[in-house]
Amino acid sequence: MPALGMAQETGKLVRWLKREGEQVAKGEPLMEVETDKAAVEIESPASGTLAAVTAAEGDDVAVGQAIAVILAAGETAADVKPRPVAGPGPEGAATTQHAPDPAQVRAETRAASTGRAAASPKARRLAAERGVDLSKLRGSGPDGAIVEEDVLQAGEGAAADEPPLWRAMAQNVTRSWKDAPHFFVMRDVDASALVEARGRHGEEVTFTDLLVKAVAVALSHHPRMNGSQAEVNIGLAVALPDGLIVPVIHGADRMSVSELAARRRDLLDRVRSGHVRSADISGGTFTVSNLGMYGVDLFTAILTEGQAGILAVGRIKEAVVVHEGAAAVRPVMKMSLSCDHRKVDGARAAEFVQELAGLLETAPQA
Repeated sequence: MPALGMAQETGKLVRWLKREGEQVAKGEPLMEVETDKAAVEIESPASGTLAAVTAAEGDDVAVGQAIAVILAAGETAADVKPRPVAGPGPEGAATTQHAPDPAQVRAETRAASTGRAAASPKARRLAAERGVDLSKLRGSGPDGAIVEEDVLQAGEGAAADEPPLWRAMAQNVTRSWKDAPHFFVMRDVDASALVEARGRHGEEVTFTDLLVKAVAVALSHHPRMNGSQAEVNIGLAVALPDGLIVPVIHGADRMSVSELAARRRDLLDRVRSGHVRSADISGGTFTVSNLGMYGVDLFTAILTEGQAGILAVGRIKEAVVVHEGAAAVRPVMKMSLSCDHRKVDGARAAEFVQELAGLLETAPQA
């Protein structure tokens, strides 16, 4: 079972897309897994025959637990030990089969025999005050006992009865806000060229597509803002009824505006249907959050974990500005760049915003 998120502990096997004994090619969809983010198609890590299937559809499986093997030609299940699973986790690291934590096993055994979760007296008092269900917590204390910090962490963000996607969002933004020293750079942009470009492209291209194109070009010139990664992979913050998800456009710097628009539509269709591939929500290097369609003028966004920046964009509205030495009514857009000060400083962030504003005010067409 691969890890598809920083805090993911289990994944629900929704269905196998191949039956045991069938041939499967590397990269071919193998199974569908539901996490606290979405239902995701998992590709086969190798070519061969699917065998030794141990997880049934509907099972909740611990991350890293082996649930099948892919047999090469001439191999049998008895010949093969479970191998590491290449999981598209947040850092792209592989996940491997692991033995249960002995302390956790002792805690669960004791809880099963006594009917009560192992917890310190202070943790019990705090849980009672905050309405936290100890039976749903994983303890970090001696022999897996629940301690005060476990209760405090459980009480942060969304309530226990919130949808899984909302709880995951609450945990992620809390962790990012605590860990990353945020700072913000804000700028007004003359959006005349954006409005004209949108009109030329037609309804298939949105302001978000034009924004992503300009951001991708600017990131290619400012690698620190791209997390020092070679490829520009831009995440789009998308609101769903149960929370927030950030699908990723990979290689955005190599795409035209029309290609970006097509890719965005494809991603949003899968996100809104609840079926995305693992690559669709992993590997992002920068995020764009556009609330202009909600009538928002300006806001600041919390960083996506591991990224150096996120751009928050408000609506385009007419304002009186000085243009060519005289007062004029022009379409203006406000934007705010949130940065991780560990990865980028104010001067470099300002340089990035300056180039981005220039690109937006000429609306790149490539």
